[in-house]
Amino acid sequence: MSTPRRRASRGLATRLLAGQAVVLVAGALTVGLVAAIVGPPIFHQHLLEAGHRQNSPELVHIEMAYRDASVLAVGVGLVISLIAAGIVTWVLTRRLRRPLEQLTAAATDVSRGHYSTRVPAVASGTELDTLADAFNTMAARLDSVEDTRRRMLSDLAHELRTPIATLSAYHEGLHDGIAEIGPGSRAVLSEQTQRLARLADDIDDVSTAQEGRLNLQRAMSAVPDLLWSALENMRDQYGDAGVSLFVEPGGAAGQTVFVDPSRIGQVLTNLLTNALRHTRPGGTVTLSAQRVDERVIITVADDGDGMSVEQLEHAFERFYRGDAARTRDRSGTGIGLTISRAIVEAHGGLITATSPGVGRGTVLTIELPAHSSPDGQGRPPEGIRSDM
Repeated sequence: MSTPRRRASRGLATRLLAGQAVVLVAGALTVGLVAAIVGPPIFHQHLLEAGHRQNSPELVHIEMAYRDASVLAVGVGLVISLIAAGIVTWVLTRRLRRPLEQLTAAATDVSRGHYSTRVPAVASGTELDTLADAFNTMAARLDSVEDTRRRMLSDLAHELRTPIATLSAYHEGLHDGIAEIGPGSRAVLSEQTQRLARLADDIDDVSTAQEGRLNLQRAMSAVPDLLWSALENMRDQYGDAGVSLFVEPGGAAGQTVFVDPSRIGQVLTNLLTNALRHTRPGGTVTLSAQRVDERVIITVADDGDGMSVEQLEHAFERFYRGDAARTRDRSGTGIGLTISRAIVEAHGGLITATSPGVGRGTVLTIELPAHSSPDGQGRPPEGIRSDM
């Protein structure tokens, strides 16, 4: 590896020296031609005006001395300039060689999958320092992507292990005659099969969303109507769990958003499902909206488990679920918030999570571009109350 780099460095030095030599030789030739063509007549005229006779021996001797001195001066100047150019080229290539070799070696390491490789700061000039910073940023992002891929594969294996183990155990039991098909076994097999199907669907959804392949059917939608629809979808689940669900759309009365209603409904359902999973019976979840400047802010606030600082940092990562949720409810795949973030960002919005701390509830916030409309008041559909 070192030999090609040295050859590349010598090639650079040779090209720099050749370029400077061409410029210097062109300059010397120009000076020589000007001195040979323009200089003698002017010098001869000045000698005549100074009192020397035409074609006198003194005049000829002086003009020969002038020509010899001019040639000598141009020649010596050219030699000194070439020596100076060589020294400058050597210094420049010496300063450039080390950072270029480091960049080449780092690029080779990254191409082999060593994404932790970084180029040290060598203070070789603004351009090279900028290039090194850009390279390090690229390597850091590749390292982050690779780390996410490894964790995703590990988490995916973890999520698949339980349903596969359950299905395998029941299959072996049925084959050996130990277990029989009954209501209980059917329920377990159905639950695990649905879990695998839900996991496959969620993985497809999040991949589609994050790759920007979502087919969004956008339409002007009244914000209150989106909230009432989400309430309708989650009413039974909240009632069965004994958790109160309140909807407060007043802050967004008259506001509309240009979104895909089914996709935003999917996001709100994911957030309400996540809030329900983290809220104990007797708790409260509030779904509200308001207009702030040119944005519509939709929040889902609960008084449940809350989140630590570490949990907040990973809340929107694939397969991430808090320990409390894993203990109490294993039905989720841990991709709901990831899908929600991808869908919201596809609409030009932003989704964030905040929490005062563990046991003090969580607030999930969606920000979407607002569009005012006098017809966007929104009314609760018949038979739906504003709290459950």
